Amino acid sequence: MKKPGSILETILYATDLNAAHRFYRDVMLLEPLGDGPSGLCAGFRIGTGHVLLVFNPEVSGQAGRDVPSHGRTGPGHVAFRVEPDELDAWAEHLESVGVGVEQRVEWDGERGRSVYCRDPAGNSVELIDADIWPKA
Repeated sequence: MKKPGSILETILYATDLNAAHRFYRDVMLLEPLGDGPSGLCAGFRIGTGHVLLVFNPEVSGQAGRDVPSHGRTGPGHVAFRVEPDELDAWAEHLESVGVGVEQRVEWDGERGRSVYCRDPAGNSVELIDADIWPKA
């Protein structure tokens, strides 16, 4: 049996799916799945083979659903990889649309840089210009 090759879905949670949909579509420039959020979630395609889902935890946490119930309290985190020469443009874009940059981080040595902001639900959104994790 082969090990999994990638992550298909990443899930964040927000009770205001319309605000989340606008943020990830208009600010983060992600491609929506479908026409807009359902009562359960808003979905977005990221590149090839990856999907970001934003679930309403009040719905996804209910028992008796077709899939196991899940949800969370408190903010989550997602990191989007961007090209090194695009990170500063992303920071400027965030500021220009009224999304404040919460923090900038330069990782040790030449490992990369990150810019952090918050989505409307308070989730931590990171833009990072390198793979900072050690290779196996």
